[in-house]
Amino acid sequence: MSDVMPIDLPVDKATQRQLKRGERRMEGSAGRARKKLTKPWASVFAIIIAALWTIPTFGLFVSSLRPEQQIKTTGWWTFFADPQVTLENYTQVLQAGNSQVTMASAFVNSIAITIPGTVIPLAIACLAAYAFAWIDFKGRNVLFIFVFALQIVPIQMALIPLLRSFSQGINLWGLQITEPLGVAGGYAQVWIAHSMFALPLAIYLLYNFMAEIPADIIEAARVDGASRGQIFFRIVLPLTMPAIASFGIFQFLWVWNDLLVALIFADGAVAPITKLLAEITGSRGNDWQLLTAGAFVAIIVPLIVFFALQRYFVRGLLAGSTKG
Repeated sequence: MSDVMPIDLPVDKATQRQLKRGERRMEGSAGRARKKLTKPWASVFAIIIAALWTIPTFGLFVSSLRPEQQIKTTGWWTFFADPQVTLENYTQVLQAGNSQVTMASAFVNSIAITIPGTVIPLAIACLAAYAFAWIDFKGRNVLFIFVFALQIVPIQMALIPLLRSFSQGINLWGLQITEPLGVAGGYAQVWIAHSMFALPLAIYLLYNFMAEIPADIIEAARVDGASRGQIFFRIVLPLTMPAIASFGIFQFLWVWNDLLVALIFADGAVAPITKLLAEITGSRGNDWQLLTAGAFVAIIVPLIVFFALQRYFVRGLLAGSTKG
């Protein structure tokens, strides 16, 4: 973890040695996991998975360039025997829209939904994971088990209560706790819904990573007079950045590709690109061939995010995978 942010706490040389020793220990864990994953059998297995994953995507791309009649009557592999290329599918997708939202505005809506829908749960989960990992308070274990158990609750079970809360507000014993947000009034309800659904898994994953930080680092910082806030922002966060980036990528992809939450909470002018793509296929799916081009229009931003943060993603998967 050579690019860890410098720690500018007023620490002595002994503490600095403890910090470097902890970093080397975490690097050793990642190195051992990386060594196991680079064995010949692992490489062959990875190539097979990559091929199985790439072939359908390649077929989808080929189909997006074929005329409608060929898409609906023949398989994509027949393209090589009778190659016919057209951009009509992409033209129709880019010009799609209704009286409330166009493809361009839906693209902006997806960005406006996805970025806060990723940042908000990450910010809350980092604070919660730090508390569970390094702050000893009464009922910590019971509360963590409760948070962990929330992962098995299906999203569908929470949709109706959330919809009622957003449309009517929360009323407790006759006292109006929150005012109604409305079901089509803006992005707020979509951000809240995505944050609530992401928090259990985010807290669990970040807790596992933060708990692997050597206790010597935290204790050395406390001895030197660092507050909990300084320890969190200057030690824990920099060391946890690979895990934060890894979950950030997952959450970004989940929110960007989401359709279920968008159908219920993102209506009208705030509809994302996934909802618009579902609408342009027709009420009975007559224009399903447009989904081939729509898929590649919608995948542009996720690909940029993934490749930009790829090194953090790989490091976050490897670090903490084995105990050092």
